[in-house]
Amino acid sequence: MILYNVTVKIDRSVHDDWVEWMRAVHIPDVMNTGFFTKNLMMRLLDPPADEEGVTYAIQYFCKNMEALHRYWDEEAPALQKEHSERYQGKFVAFRTVMKLME
Repeated sequence: MILYNVTVKIDRSVHDDWVEWMRAVHIPDVMNTGFFTKNLMMRLLDPPADEEGVTYAIQYFCKNMEALHRYWDEEAPALQKEHSERYQGKFVAFRTVMKLME
């Protein structure tokens, strides 16, 4: 099982809108691609939120690296573009990939 983690620090000025949009639109759109089996959205507590923003980790689980690569090739560019255009200049993000040890 592969864990695709997206860490986002979102500016406080758009925080509430971003959380609502992520829950109602973006995460469901990612899940509707069919490449992931489940997701989690978590707010980081350490380091604590500051004046600049609040940090979240959104985790998506997929069966294997092939599925993740297909997602990156086929779906991610449009979904990331939509997010970037909506919150331009109001976030920083980085992505990591991990393998769950079984």
